[in-house]
Amino acid sequence: MNLRRVRALVLKYIFVCSRNTFRAMDVVFWPAMDLIVWGFLTMYMLRVNSGVPSLITFLIGAIIMWNVLYRAQQVLSLSFLEDVWSRNMLNIFAAPIRISEFVAAGCFLGLMQAVIVVALLSILSIFLYSYNLFSMGFGLTLLFANLMLMGWALGLVSTGCILRWGPPAEVLAWAVPFLIQPLCAVFYPVNVLPPWLQPLALSVPASYVFEGMRAIVAGHPEKQWYYIGMAFALNAVYMVIASLIFRFFFDQARENGMLAKYSS
Repeated sequence: MNLRRVRALVLKYIFVCSRNTFRAMDVVFWPAMDLIVWGFLTMYMLRVNSGVPSLITFLIGAIIMWNVLYRAQQVLSLSFLEDVWSRNMLNIFAAPIRISEFVAAGCFLGLMQAVIVVALLSILSIFLYSYNLFSMGFGLTLLFANLMLMGWALGLVSTGCILRWGPPAEVLAWAVPFLIQPLCAVFYPVNVLPPWLQPLALSVPASYVFEGMRAIVAGHPEKQWYYIGMAFALNAVYMVIASLIFRFFFDQARENGMLAKYSS
């Protein structure tokens, strides 16, 4: 892998986003609106029902962390779609760029956006709700890493599906995270789910991430290491599977001429 090529691809996508006001707003506007709406709704619920004050820390933290997974997945898919929409896909792969370099650039862009979003939402949550996400300590870094890995795996699968089925599958760039969100236990524990759904939820790395986050917030930081370990183990398996799926669909698209069709 040539890091100079990866850097060039990253710069290309940064220039595209920086010159598109609506794309730049997308990085800031929607995550901020999620935090504001859910945060005020939570405060209202606490006021009406005299609920447990820690409820707001559960939900605000979950909203911020969910955006990490969503950004990691979406940016990887959208970096591919940017070249599709601009009819630039054939030019990319006519250049001496490996598929691994193309994917690495998308992953790095996802990491950049996730860091920006977390920083922005963390500052907003401090001012609006007096909640500091970074009070979770070092465990936050490991939870963040697991969400990034899962987001990248989902991004590879959704991009592979777009390669395989073409423009009708482009909606997957936005839909995939929300298709699995009920199983991720973002806003509720896994044991709230019906018994027949719980095994499925426990096969999703994100469910361990959010259970680990709730364990830290609830004052049981010793439990986080089990959840973090399980999340890393599942992510290792899914990253391998997602990479194989993406490679298979990419090779198919190259053989049947879909890459050239995307540039026509």
